[in-house]
Amino acid sequence: MPPPQGRADLHNHTTASDGTLTPAEQVRWAASQGLAAVGITDHDTIAGWAEAKEAAEEAGIELVPGCELSTEVGGTEVHILAYYFDPEDPGMADLLRRMRGGRRKRVEEAVAKLHALGYADVSLERILARGGESVGRPHIAAELVDLGIVRTLKEAFERFLAQGRPAYVPRPKLEPAEAIAVVRQAGGVPVLAHPGLIGDDRWVREAIAAGVMGIEAYHTDHSELQRQFYARWGHDAGLVVTGGTDSHGPQGTRTVVPGTVNVGMDVVERLKALSLWYQRSRGSLA
Repeated sequence: MPPPQGRADLHNHTTASDGTLTPAEQVRWAASQGLAAVGITDHDTIAGWAEAKEAAEEAGIELVPGCELSTEVGGTEVHILAYYFDPEDPGMADLLRRMRGGRRKRVEEAVAKLHALGYADVSLERILARGGESVGRPHIAAELVDLGIVRTLKEAFERFLAQGRPAYVPRPKLEPAEAIAVVRQAGGVPVLAHPGLIGDDRWVREAIAAGVMGIEAYHTDHSELQRQFYARWGHDAGLVVTGGTDSHGPQGTRTVVPGTVNVGMDVVERLKALSLWYQRSRGSLA
């Protein structure tokens, strides 16, 4: 059988988390770039799946359903991309509920700190409305920009929201090993996101030992050397080697266009083959 044709961008965010386009808009944008498949991988939520699926069918592009789980180990953020998992699996549903609850509590505590610093105009209600199910620090940063307290999102993090700054609140504790186990139990495929941004390859080794099934070697923020390094590591470890832009929609000078980092459709087919849920359901999101 000939290899599947076309290219795929397996890492995109929408307004279901911290992107600037709705799921339908992000899917249509990806389709306009000539992609054959697009992964919608919002942070800790699958709220965008249904809208993305409908838009993908209309645009003639394949949807790769996923999400990006925010985990931490040893004080280091480690993100796990989860693809083709059963959205109704009780363990996965419980994990996503925990993550959503933890995100809201973290935002509430950060806003309280900003109020204590004298920024009483910062509105929790506006931030929650902006962030939806996957509210987080980028939505607080956007509120600070809108109020004129800072000029840019970057400044908001540097002055207030980054670790060690006065409105920082630690994220809820979820270790990579637990996330990987839950995704696999739900029939999905856990993939280590942008390993070059972790800062310590010890956690790459730990994720592989914990049962991660793929590694995102190709990422917007990886150098060419990093892409080659992690692709080789992934191949040697028997992992599926994935890639994507991590596009968050139009963001001014930080805009990343879907498809500028991509992989072949053979990678999508391998993810499907590894997904027990996909093999049972053929990927039905009904």
